[in-house]
Amino acid sequence: MKHNQYQHWINAISEADKNPAYLVIADLIEADIESGKLQVRNRLPPLRELAGMLMLDYTTVARGYKEAKSRGLVDSRPGSGTFVKGKTNSMRPNRNSNFEMTMNLPPEPRSAAVLEKITAGFHQVLEKSDIYSMFRYQDFGGTAIDKEAGVELLSPLLHNPDRDRLLVCPGIHSALVALLSLLADDSATICVESLVYPGLKAIAAQLGVTLTAIESDSSGPLIRPLENLCKTQKVAAIYLNPTLQNPTTQTFSRVRREAIADVALRYSIPIIEDDAYGLLPKNPAVPIANLAPQLTYYITGLSKCFGAGLRTAYLYTPGKSIAQRVAGALRALSVMSSPITNALTTGWIMDGSLQDMTSAIRREANARQALAKTYLARSTFSAHADGFHLWLNLPRPITANPSVVAAHLRSKGVGVVSSSAFCTDNNPPHAVRLCLGGPGGRQACQEALLLVADMLQHPTHLSSVVL
Repeated sequence: MKHNQYQHWINAISEADKNPAYLVIADLIEADIESGKLQVRNRLPPLRELAGMLMLDYTTVARGYKEAKSRGLVDSRPGSGTFVKGKTNSMRPNRNSNFEMTMNLPPEPRSAAVLEKITAGFHQVLEKSDIYSMFRYQDFGGTAIDKEAGVELLSPLLHNPDRDRLLVCPGIHSALVALLSLLADDSATICVESLVYPGLKAIAAQLGVTLTAIESDSSGPLIRPLENLCKTQKVAAIYLNPTLQNPTTQTFSRVRREAIADVALRYSIPIIEDDAYGLLPKNPAVPIANLAPQLTYYITGLSKCFGAGLRTAYLYTPGKSIAQRVAGALRALSVMSSPITNALTTGWIMDGSLQDMTSAIRREANARQALAKTYLARSTFSAHADGFHLWLNLPRPITANPSVVAAHLRSKGVGVVSSSAFCTDNNPPHAVRLCLGGPGGRQACQEALLLVADMLQHPTHLSSVVL
């Protein structure tokens, strides 16, 4: 075996600090397949030889090969060795789209260690819990244990969170429905940015709540227009998505957060802080809830840092009595959050699985954002290394509106979302949102990015798209 061929493996193992060596080995195999250094049917070094070269024990290297095999990267045959298999495309088409970039799903890390820990926690809940107790009605807001887990989750973000101000909810969306129904009336408006989470638009339309857009820049909503709105209109609440904003990926600056809190405090206007992505950044921003705690309804959950199907969210209210009122509104709308889901979530928070999964998602997001940076290098887009969506500005040669662009990409098997889905001021920018997460692996993400890059470089055929 040529040692210089694997010198970067030696360097990577020596530089790895917190990541287990066996996972680093699997990641190196995956990276070398993607870069072309390893080709299908290439034979990998024998276990003992690689162990000696990397100065690792035999078991660790064997575990690394096993992890690579579980990802579908290699195949082992007794007496013959371990060979590169390539990457299998395990994703399932969604609505005829080969790579689903429409729903903003977190990536699904191929980490055997994380999955084993999650599975163990799942079984532990089933083995140690009274199953019948989880089949019964419960008071809204979660059990004392669920709330303790919520406090544990929020402690790195909020100042000394109080369990009595916290409600465990069946997803962020349900919390938003309750808050809009509770805070807004026919004569009041909800102040939002000009681009906003489409789910909020749908909730407002269903409840008959008016949304009024304010102008923003890269640091967040502009303060003078916000204050003018508070002076001239009856504002029921200010809705904000201040970290890795959907769709623009912007994170409000500390100065802008303080200015928004100041306006809200001076005019006594509640703030709905939708911090769905707040747990993703390695270095989280200070929540607005810390700057205006007596006015802010802070919401976060596990749908973006663990999995979209895990419908558990945490709503931290401005006070204990307010928490009781909100609980009443939520109870009327959704009865309660699932005790079974809450028990699983609580277990995963307490045993560290949530932190492990979030870290794995963050690492995978870093890798996919690096791919986007490479394949969309000629384009202008906004992104955050720890996030899994990006906001792509369409270049001037593309005269078609963003909906036509989205339709064209769907015809090629790539789902993206037009800016009109997020727009609240009837002036959608010339842009689309791409999600880099979901069940597809990096190879599928790479292929989708190549299709997007090809469309950007050769836009003439967009004129043939029929909506």
